[in-house]
Amino acid sequence: MVKNHLSATDVLLLEAKVLMRVHTVWSMESILLAGGCFWCIETIFNELRGVESAVSGYSGGHVENPTYEEVCSGRTGHAEVVKVTFDPEVISLREILEIFFTMHDPTTLNRQGNDVGTQYRSAVFYADEEQRKTTEEVISEFEQKGIWKNKIVTEVSELGTFYPAEDYHQNYFNNNKNSNMYCKMVVEPKVIKFRKKFFDRLKK
Repeated sequence: MVKNHLSATDVLLLEAKVLMRVHTVWSMESILLAGGCFWCIETIFNELRGVESAVSGYSGGHVENPTYEEVCSGRTGHAEVVKVTFDPEVISLREILEIFFTMHDPTTLNRQGNDVGTQYRSAVFYADEEQRKTTEEVISEFEQKGIWKNKIVTEVSELGTFYPAEDYHQNYFNNNKNSNMYCKMVVEPKVIKFRKKFFDRLKK
């Protein structure tokens, strides 16, 4: 019977990999962003370098474990949100927010385009005081520069419970872009615009 023994070098490399993995997990940050239909926001952030994941879901309401149909009714108080988990050593929260406020219209109350209702409101749900402060700073800078003609009405609230959306909503655009008319007419033009504007920030 032959025993396999790791060399001292192999052990050191293995320990280094484990430590790197632990560091990566612990250094990740998350923030919840709402900017209309979550199919678009999720797609955009999943393509950004430094973003570990973007998960569609619901937050900001008063009903536990809401379904998509319940949220769409507008009676649960939830917004369609995306939980963006990112590595701040690769992409900062400020950069995440600047892209967010560029790629949706934060000046229309409870709507994005033809999608109307509180579930489509613009919102940032922050995890701590630092995230709140950064969000308000970015909003102030956008308004001072006049990037949007009208006043930004984005809700800035403390993070509550995040409910992941049903499985079929995850990666929805990429799974349905050739068969769903909403994806073709609404989501795809925004994704194309995003890819052109932030080409150097995309995952390779």
